[in-house]
Amino acid sequence: MKFIADCHLGKVAKYLRIFGFDTLYFQSIDDNDIINIANQEDRIVLTSDKELYSRIKHKALYIIHGEFEEQLRAIFKHFDLYKQINPFSICIECNGKLEKVSKNEVIDSVDLKTQIFHDNFDRCTKCGRIYWEGDHFKSMKSFVDVFLEK
Repeated sequence: MKFIADCHLGKVAKYLRIFGFDTLYFQSIDDNDIINIANQEDRIVLTSDKELYSRIKHKALYIIHGEFEEQLRAIFKHFDLYKQINPFSICIECNGKLEKVSKNEVIDSVDLKTQIFHDNFDRCTKCGRIYWEGDHFKSMKSFVDVFLEK
């Protein structure tokens, strides 16, 4: 399942990516462009804009303003996403796919502390960003685990 989120749902888009869902997000984009991308790429529009929603109801979910976790839970419930997750498989910055890479491939791109304490790395196939299981990862993993338990 692929999504495109409007400019009001940046945090939701980031967390959908953390859960492994292909989610486009642009800080600034015209409604017509969202609709065109959704139609061309067979994406579901996630929006908190009533006007945009009214134009594409058949391929959209209206998200009520509020806490991002509540918004995320509404999306998961509506599309029954709980069994479709593949956490930490998509770049949270650009929506590219992550691939496992050897430490040798990225050693010159990470700081010394990371080189010493970490051995497992992923790299985005689109933007080249490098990921490892540091404190930030542990925080996101904890969120994922708690979210799925509720």
